[in-house]
Amino acid sequence: MKLIEKHGLVPLVLASALTACGGGGGGSSAGSAGMFAMSAGSDIAASSTPSATEDPVVSKEEVALEKALDSSWTKVANENETFFLASSAVVKYGARTTFATKTLSGAVNCSNQTFGDPLHYVVKGCYTQGSVAAPAPAPAPAPAPAPAPAPAPAASAPAAGTLLAAEGKSFSVAAATLVKYGANNSWVQKTITGTAPCTNEYFAKDPLPFTVKACYSLGAAANAPAPAPAPAPAPAPPPIVSAPSPAPAPAPAPAPAPAPSGSAIAGDVVDSAGNISATSYKAMAAQLSKEAGITYRYGSPAAVNNSGIPTLANPPSNFFRCNSSGQNCISSWEIGGPYLSDPGLYSTNQAHVGFVADDVTKRVGVGDLQISAIDHNTFAQVPHLPWQNAAAWDGSGGRDTYNASVYKKNGQTSGSPVAVTRCGGRAGFCAGGLVVFQDGLIGTVGSNTANNQATAKLPANKVPTGIASTNNSEYALVTVWDTTAMKGQVAVISMAGLCNGCDPYNRNGDSTHPAYYDWWQEWDATYPGLPNTGNTAFMKILGYIDLPGMNAPTEIAVTTGFDQFKTVLGGGLGMARAFSPLTNQSNRNTFFGSGQNVDRYAKAGVAVVISKSEKKAVFINLKPLFDYVNNVYFSNGPTEFTNLGQADYQWPYTFGYKPQQMPTVISTVTLDDRPTAVKTTTYGNLHRAWIATESGSLRIYGLGNAASGAVTAADTVEKGRVVIGKNPTSLATSKGEPDDTNMEPLNHQVLVASRGDRKIQWVRFANDGNSGSVVRTLQDSRIIDPIAVEDADNFSNVGNLLSIADYAGKKVSNYRYGPVFLSDRQPGAACQPPGGCPVTPTGSVKMEFGGSYTTEGKPFHLKTSNVP
Repeated sequence: MKLIEKHGLVPLVLASALTACGGGGGGSSAGSAGMFAMSAGSDIAASSTPSATEDPVVSKEEVALEKALDSSWTKVANENETFFLASSAVVKYGARTTFATKTLSGAVNCSNQTFGDPLHYVVKGCYTQGSVAAPAPAPAPAPAPAPAPAPAPAASAPAAGTLLAAEGKSFSVAAATLVKYGANNSWVQKTITGTAPCTNEYFAKDPLPFTVKACYSLGAAANAPAPAPAPAPAPAPPPIVSAPSPAPAPAPAPAPAPAPSGSAIAGDVVDSAGNISATSYKAMAAQLSKEAGITYRYGSPAAVNNSGIPTLANPPSNFFRCNSSGQNCISSWEIGGPYLSDPGLYSTNQAHVGFVADDVTKRVGVGDLQISAIDHNTFAQVPHLPWQNAAAWDGSGGRDTYNASVYKKNGQTSGSPVAVTRCGGRAGFCAGGLVVFQDGLIGTVGSNTANNQATAKLPANKVPTGIASTNNSEYALVTVWDTTAMKGQVAVISMAGLCNGCDPYNRNGDSTHPAYYDWWQEWDATYPGLPNTGNTAFMKILGYIDLPGMNAPTEIAVTTGFDQFKTVLGGGLGMARAFSPLTNQSNRNTFFGSGQNVDRYAKAGVAVVISKSEKKAVFINLKPLFDYVNNVYFSNGPTEFTNLGQADYQWPYTFGYKPQQMPTVISTVTLDDRPTAVKTTTYGNLHRAWIATESGSLRIYGLGNAASGAVTAADTVEKGRVVIGKNPTSLATSKGEPDDTNMEPLNHQVLVASRGDRKIQWVRFANDGNSGSVVRTLQDSRIIDPIAVEDADNFSNVGNLLSIADYAGKKVSNYRYGPVFLSDRQPGAACQPPGGCPVTPTGSVKMEFGGSYTTEGKPFHLKTSNVP
């Protein structure tokens, strides 16, 4: 990669004053760099929910704020659950001392959509006085037709029409109750006593695919017109599709000779025959963020045997940024110098680290580290806490990512991450990262210059296992285990980037949020699903994609095949800022037909999901999603995207509301070994997926034309294999190649962390993408347990630096594999072409140890990026 070309192509990611931002690409002597002004002191959390978007079926009344509740109030539902009011009653919604109040009846959704959001960023609930919210009042006049003799203790069935549960939830009925399951005009029914799940599996049918369903009581079972005759019983207004009714034998299908399955496998969720064990599946789902879950997903560490393994050279550190007495120095530099007062064309790389915390009461399990920094004529290659967060002054900044700490403090999560990610590709386009926690919270994690807070929450029965982001942070994809239906799915989350600290629902700002401003050429409106620079301020779960033949997905990768540089206009202007707002039809016209922006956004994409236990991979086509959403934004139709909100009918629409946008499964592929990691090419003419397997094989799969969506099952076949180290637990995009500066490594090379052999390998692929070979191997006696690897961005300045999450070693370590080049070209500048500042070799090994940071737990995920 050419330094000056990269520097000129992406002024988009340049930050403002070094002393205020501490990161970004390039600056002058004043630390200013680039044309995009940053509001001083705008380090404020963003992303609130809409203030009062009402559910259309709930009566609209003025919402009043209340003080703390006394003991006469009873909690009837958690946030986003639905409960039933048999008669009109006062309901309070909120938490702590802040509540909204409404008088309601019937089915009520306990959510911001019904009440507005009285307390941002805090999990809320609904409260009533007395027991008015019970499924039925209780007096007992309900079971009318039943004779009534004397069995007084007999419990009554919920009244006909009572909402029992939303799809995926469970409900209980004390007496035999005829229950219907479905939506609109399509239903199935079943007689139930006790507790039952409201799912397709339990009712043995999906009465209305792609639509969110629910369970309703039809009254006491005795009132239903008997099991068999069935033409049109009359219990409910909508036509009812009868369930498998006759005899309760063929329904759950337990009998068909369960072929004594296989014997249990310790620590796995399948037995020796490859069948899911329900008990093990549910038990492991609760452990995915803990050591047992890490062992399940990534195996065990290799034995440490350093015979024949070198101890690489380690340059000394020079410390600076100390307090007034010269103590508590919080930064160091190792390469270049002398240290100058002019920061020059500075740049910083930062990492989000997911770890199993030693003490979960002290640490959330997501930390920030500075991976590298170039400023003042020096290069820092020791990972340490970011000085911009005043890390060393108070001992806490960076050990916990600020956003994650807020989520835990507000009660949105109990902590314990399962996975962290961020978009990938060109430097500077992935300002923030994403974390998904064991309890289902998905949240943004950012840096000192990009720290918007946006969250979404999975239902309790959807346990996350992995997360990936599309190239321009349009969507996040989360693999989940559905512990109710016992199946694998992918949750699709729509995202929108925005100015830092800005409220996605209020462009004019308020006392806690600034008005929208020119932030790195971002959109001047909230447009979920469109390209953005990664400072996510809005999230919404659109729905779930079932994975045929896969119940236990473990990892996911995704590509749109779109080059982020295409969003940059001439002169470094950003497409988003230049063509906002999209309510202006002339702006919209530029994005379709022969418009000048028709090639400046993603049109499709492919996601690849693997299941380690089941030895399978599923390929998913995202084209239906991009087609539908792009058409809404860029057609001559109504501007539906202005009705932003979390309800199904608000933008962006859920799959239940607009099923035609749901991504489709291309194929399910069975492997002959356990897949342990997956990665895809980023953009370009050749689209490939790379799947690593446990015994030490990197399989190359075709993706057709992922960028256009022209992908069939015939494309998603194995093209070739490369022999790599044992138990490869991490694949990382290669972001630099010192031995071939004419190659674009993003699409032609991948880094492999082989936990089983304690080494990092660079695999380079042939021009046709169908074969490859190992071109470089890193081994060092300091590497104990390399579970994940990441390559640092080379933006403007070049560092050729990688980072390793050393799980058993409880540290993050850096290694440099090529020379450092600084962009400053003034006389006396360090690390200049053609040689730059080379590594200090150890024998014939042209790599050096860059230093380690000891973590307060065991790190297992690592995602790095240039800090804009």
